Amino acid sequence: SRSFLVTFLEGGVGEIHVPQNYTRDVVLKEVTVVKDSDLTGNASLGLALDRPRNRLLVAVADMFGNRYSALAAYDLSTWKRLFLTKLSGSGDEKSLADDVAVDADGNAYVTDVKGSKLWKVGVDGEILSTLTNPLFTPKEWYKSLAGLSGIVYHPDGYLIVIHTLGGYLLKIDLAKGDEVKLIELAGGPLSFGDGLELISPTKLVVAAGNPSGRLVESTDGWETASVVAKFKGPMHRFATAATVKDGKVYLNHMVGMGYPKKTHALVEFVL
Repeated sequence: SRSFLVTFLEGGVGEIHVPQNYTRDVVLKEVTVVKDSDLTGNASLGLALDRPRNRLLVAVADMFGNRYSALAAYDLSTWKRLFLTKLSGSGDEKSLADDVAVDADGNAYVTDVKGSKLWKVGVDGEILSTLTNPLFTPKEWYKSLAGLSGIVYHPDGYLIVIHTLGGYLLKIDLAKGDEVKLIELAGGPLSFGDGLELISPTKLVVAAGNPSGRLVESTDGWETASVVAKFKGPMHRFATAATVKDGKVYLNHMVGMGYPKKTHALVEFVL
């Protein structure tokens, strides 16, 4: 499909169709495909495509009050909502569901950037577990102000997660009882790292502050890794998400000057 899916800070999901004859001077239209009235006041943040089950998973959160977090699932053909799972509410500690990844069985893993934990949600929307670990919380208190954010599922059966203010990557091995390890990183830290996307099993793109993108590579199954390239995007915006399409990497610069206009600035990261 020649289109991008994006989320809106005011809630909802949009689709940006890219025509065959696209040239860079054309401003593409964002068409809203999901807008849930019962989620008004909440932001739609990270998303994950679950292609085998033809659905889109979206992290939903009360961005400013941190009093509500949820995971929503939508059918990609009809945009009908399949489930809405409340992860945290007003009576719980502050939370912010930020990003989501899906494993081979359809289980979803949602990062809590405020509470430094992970929620595991089953294929039908049931909460299976909450994962916490000392490595999720840096020693310096101020680095916990923005914790676990970007997350990807690796085809070898583990998760890679970034800690935004800690600037480090973690490997969570699902086959070893959710064992958490710090990935030893050369060329870091990845400060303000947010969205993650695997280009291949050995290459990972990190959407971050400035420079707005970094390419990280591992040759030992993500025990260790190195920053091998950096990309500078628009100076007035922060990159918050990365996506790979037809072998090309695109960074979505959503936050910055121009907010709260909906417009997403998608910029190719030339490798």
